[in-house]
Amino acid sequence: MTIREYAIQCIQDEAQAVLNLIPQMDENFDRAVELIMQCHGKVIVTGVGKSGHIGAKIAATLASTGTPSFFINPLDVFHGDLGVMSKGDVVVAISNSGQTDELLRFIPMVLHMEIPIIAMSGNPKSLLAKYSTCHLNISVEKEACPLNLAPTSSTTATLVMGDALAVALMEKRHFKPQDFAQFHPGGELGKRLLTTAQDVMLTENLPLLTEEMHLGEAIILVSKGKLGLGVAIKDGIVSGLITDGDIRRAMERWQAEFFNRTVGDIMTRNPKTVGLEAKISDIQKTMNQYKIHNVLVVDEEHRLLGIVDRYACVL
Repeated sequence: MTIREYAIQCIQDEAQAVLNLIPQMDENFDRAVELIMQCHGKVIVTGVGKSGHIGAKIAATLASTGTPSFFINPLDVFHGDLGVMSKGDVVVAISNSGQTDELLRFIPMVLHMEIPIIAMSGNPKSLLAKYSTCHLNISVEKEACPLNLAPTSSTTATLVMGDALAVALMEKRHFKPQDFAQFHPGGELGKRLLTTAQDVMLTENLPLLTEEMHLGEAIILVSKGKLGLGVAIKDGIVSGLITDGDIRRAMERWQAEFFNRTVGDIMTRNPKTVGLEAKISDIQKTMNQYKIHNVLVVDEEHRLLGIVDRYACVL
């Protein structure tokens, strides 16, 4: 085989290993989800070597999706880290063989503290499986490694099982995008879901018009505002909105009479408005739904506070 064919075979082997997890799913998975849902403490993920690296990722995924979780190396437990564990926690122990010595020496301490153990291994008859509260079978027929030695398919299967746990827990918790944003405030999604209209709205040099203003004068103010719109104000309250498009259509319609027409003749009397606390994600949906480029930010009495432009929503 060529080098590329070896790579393709590796991908196929690992993909098949993941698919083979499906018939291995049983009531133990349901039990694992319930144990974590009922956990009043933390989920502590542990493993040695490659299983440890995968465990750290699983812990990070759980933590970012609403399940307080962290990874601990069982070797560190013998040097003081046992103090982070307490009754009410749940341990997720990972070992492909289920016979990893360093991990098995850690298990009696967990059992003594009456902490339930969710085991992930490729051997349902292993000691780890025997002493666990529930066992998730992650066995694979073979490693993608040509020598069938290096952890490849087995680590992929473990990672996928961890993701399956996290996704199932998200569904059980009714985890929403807003919840995800709270755990990822620095990411693009977090910014869109947590940033409000007040944070990005324009408040200076707003193009304010009156309903009686002639369109010739209105064009100048709209142009100076550089937002492609003008806001009609009556008695301090928003009464309407005109856009560049409204002005062009009015020119085509009235031609020579255009300059005798007023803002009130062409304005939209119910422009889209939001409050100060409106989320940028919701504002984007409104803009996309109505194919508009701006929304007005108003208070409870419909007084203009600012304008949110489409470009301000690009975080």
